[in-house]
Order: sequence, then structure tokens, then C-alpha cells
Amino acid sequence: MSTPARILLADDHALVRRGVRLILDQEPDLTVVAEAADGAEAVQLVRSLDLDLVVLDIAMPRMTGLQAAREITRRTSHGDPPRMLMLSMHDNEQYFFESLKVGASGYVLKSAADEDLVGACRAALRGEAFVYPGAMSPLVRDYLDRMRRGERVPETVLTEREDEVLKLIAEGSSSKEIAAALTISVKTVERHRANILAKLGMRDRTQLTRYAIRAGLIEP
Repeated sequence: MSTPARILLADDHALVRRGVRLILDQEPDLTVVAEAADGAEAVQLVRSLDLDLVVLDIAMPRMTGLQAAREITRRTSHGDPPRMLMLSMHDNEQYFFESLKVGASGYVLKSAADEDLVGACRAALRGEAFVYPGAMSPLVRDYLDRMRRGERVPETVLTEREDEVLKLIAEGSSSKEIAAALTISVKTVERHRANILAKLGMRDRTQLTRYAIRAGLIEP
């Protein structure tokens, strides 16, 4: 019998991790070998462990699942990065697109994890994209077809750094706190804030927070 696939599970809710772990550990070909409570911890563990698959919650503190996936793809030093799968509470096409763009194999709704997660993990481990039932709208189909043909797909509106600043703004951090967290000057934070507002056509923190929720940077 082949060795079970080694999985890292990242979610900021211990109860969710426990439930997902129970689902995966029941399968003879899957085993959860580590857990992380946020994206930054997940990135650190990926660097130190031999893993086949990382299951990431979309919205987590410190670093979102999408940001963590980007880092994992970019910074894995020992060979190819592990496969990645995103978990979310939200049935949202934008999250699905973003998941594919950062290198994940698919997107699983937490509400359907008991039905979809095992199949999604196996698809990811085979190098296939997993599309949750209900997501196969013409828009998603077109996006996947374009990716398969190697065509350019739309980039995100904001840069990675702007995403980081937006997440912290939406979480209520002051410019000074954001500057300290990202090791940049307050002046640079204010410049990023102005650029974000201009790009998104928004005026205040409330609008930015709504956008951050839709973009998967924070949970509502």
C-alpha cells in the first residue's frame, strides 16, 4: 500500500480544523501531519516539512490563505511546492478565480466539506483543478478554458502590497500600526491607501472593508 499523502491544514478556527481533520484522517490515502492557525504559520511550516498538499482557509489573520498560497508558490526551496486547495465559507466566483491565480488547485466550500473535500484533495494531488458544484457558470468555464489554452487572464486590481495594506485597514489598524507591521513608513502607508482608494473608486474605510470581504482578505 502506498504512503498516505501528507497534508497541512490551515484555518484560524480550531473547531473547523478539528472537523476537517476528522474527514481527512478517515481516508487511508490522506493524513493531516500539521496544522496552522494563520497564513504566516502555514508558510513557515511548508518551509520546514515534507508535504504533498496544503489546505488553506481563504480568510485568516496576519496573512490570508490567498497571500499564503502566493508565498508558498514563490518561496518553496526544496523542489516543487506542495499542491494547494482553498477552503471558504463563501460561494464566490471571485475567490475561485483568485485561488487559481495564486496557484491553488481548487476551492471547497466549508458547508460542503464533508461531501467535496476528499475528492478535491485527491484531484489536487493528481494535478487536476477541482471546481465545486455550482461554480461551473459560463464565466468560470471560460476562465478555465483560457487558462488551459495558456491565454492571459485578468490580473487583480491591486498589487500584493496594496492587498496587505487593505487587509490591515479593513481590520481596523491605524497607519502607524500598518507601518510597523509591514516595516514601511507611515508616509508609504498613506500613499498605498490613496492608491487603493483611487483604483477602487472608493472614499472611506467602510467601503474598503466591504471590498476586502468580497476579495477574501477578511471574514465578515
